[in-house]
Formats: sequence, C-alpha cells, structure tokens
Amino acid sequence: MAQALGDRQHTIHILAPEGSHLPVAATIEPVAGHLQVPAQHQTRDQPITLPPNSVLANMWARVRQLQQDFDVIVNFAYDWLPFYLTPFLSRPVGHLVSMASISDVMDQAIASVIDKYPGTIGVYTRTQAATFPFGDRCVCLGSGLDLSLYDFCAEPEDALCWLGRIAPEKGLEDAVAAVNVTRTPLKIMGQLQDIDYWQRIQADYPDAPIEYLGFFPTREMQSRLRRCRALLLTSRWVEAFGNVVIESLACGVPVIAYNRGGPREIVRDGQTGFLITPDSVEALIAAIGKIDQIDRAACRQQAEQEYSLAVYGDTVEQWLQQIAASLPS
Repeated sequence: MAQALGDRQHTIHILAPEGSHLPVAATIEPVAGHLQVPAQHQTRDQPITLPPNSVLANMWARVRQLQQDFDVIVNFAYDWLPFYLTPFLSRPVGHLVSMASISDVMDQAIASVIDKYPGTIGVYTRTQAATFPFGDRCVCLGSGLDLSLYDFCAEPEDALCWLGRIAPEKGLEDAVAAVNVTRTPLKIMGQLQDIDYWQRIQADYPDAPIEYLGFFPTREMQSRLRRCRALLLTSRWVEAFGNVVIESLACGVPVIAYNRGGPREIVRDGQTGFLITPDSVEALIAAIGKIDQIDRAACRQQAEQEYSLAVYGDTVEQWLQQIAASLPS
C-alpha cells in the first residue's frame, strides 16, 4: 500500500515496531515496546490483554501526537485498541482488517466502528467479509504486488512449492502427505514458527521428498518459487486473502488451493490453478497429477491484470479519499 500510494505522490509516514523495514520511499518511524500475542494463537472468547510497555499502545500514543499533520490514518493492526481509540482521534481512520472473524471481542470492536463510521472498514476479499455479521458493509480492497520483483518462468523443474508460516493452521502436513504419494519433491519456504509442529511432520513422514529451504526476502524467495511446477496451499482456516497466491501467479506458477477463504476468489479454477476439496489429500494428489495442463503464461497475465500496484493503488486511493472527504477533520 505504501508503495502504491507513494507512486501517486502521497506523503506517507509509517509507525512500526523496532526492526521493521520496507523497500519503499516512505518514512518509517520505529516504535519500541513489547508485541501482542498473535490473534490467531488465541481462542475465540479470549479476553483482551495488553502487555507492559505495549508497542501497539506506544504507536497509537504517537498517532495522537502526529495526527494533525495528515489527512487520514490507516490501521493495519488486528487488535481491539485501534478500534476503541478511533472516536477519540481528530483525524479519520481507515481500518484494513487483515483476518477473518476469529474473535468475539474483535467482531464487536469492528462492528462499533462500522456503525459510527461507514465505509472505513476495508477487507481483502468478499469471502473474508462474509465471516463477519456486518460483512456487506465492508469495502473490498484486494491486494497488489510490485510485479517487477517477480520473474516469469515458462519451464519449471520437477518440484512443487509450499510457502507460508510453518504452523498448524497452515496445514503443511497435507502437502507433505500428498508428495509422499506422488514422490514429487516439495520445496518448503517460510517462517518456522512452530518447531514442534515441524518436527512432528518430519517424524510422521520420514521418507517424504521434502526440503525446508528457509525464510527469504522477496527476490530470493521468488527465484526459488518460479522454478516450481505449482504452489500448494493447504490452509486449515479461512485466509483473508493469500498473498502467496498472487506471488505465485506473478512467477507464472499455478496454484493448487483448498476451496476456502481468499484463495478461492483469486485462483481461476482450471485456468490458473485448481480449487479442490478442503482438507483432502486425495484431491491434492489428483490436482498435482494434472497441473501441467495449466498455461503458466495465463497465471502471469492474471497477476498483471488484477494485482499490479497500479490496479491496487487506484482502489486504495479511492477508498482513502472517500474517508477523508466524508468524515470531519
């Protein structure tokens, strides 16, 4: 978003936890403090907690200090605090909700804002929005990529890719179970978030043709992804979007995804990949067997037509302009 808006000559000031980096022409102000426990690792009825010296609280204290210098504030945090603070700020806030409905308290917090400030809640996909009781009032923004960072590959190697956080909700074991049958090498990339989970998979499938490559910056990641026959997406939960899907398409790599969540709005079944029965290893195996039917050039073309920074920038700019125009400053 920062790059897409920066390309349109908007001034952008980013508040982020210490150690954050972005390869874009925007001011990034590091903020110290302790991180929250990720929402996806909590139960649906989990009460709100705030760690001592919370980085999120510190960021929003800084927002209060800086707000008069800007037209719109954009919140990316899936946390109760920014929604609670919205009415107390003098500048309008657009909230980009990054996950589907996974918390009762968060649902209530978002609903309160959308009631008071219509048009300020953005989501990635209609599938994500539909998980909320107020989904029909959310603004669908999609996402986008700097396609110049992704190189098309017409002739892949005989390997598949799995890309994402290595954690139970991502369902890596299904991809491993499938290649254990097909004997197609599986290249695994992403943050190794749950080491016990990863070790269980290795113990359950000791002879599977899998290799964990690591967690890489975009250019290094895509150089490995682009050489694969397909990306396997096996999430157990409702993904709000699925950036790895459009990254894969940008490289010309077809996507085999469970028919749930954001990916089912991205993948063109039978054209840029296959949408298959969720949680079915058998369906994964069958789709792997016919993946070479997909035209890799069509995958890149879809990324260019639907997920470029130009397309995304148009959508986001219009959303923020409407927020700035409709709410009192």
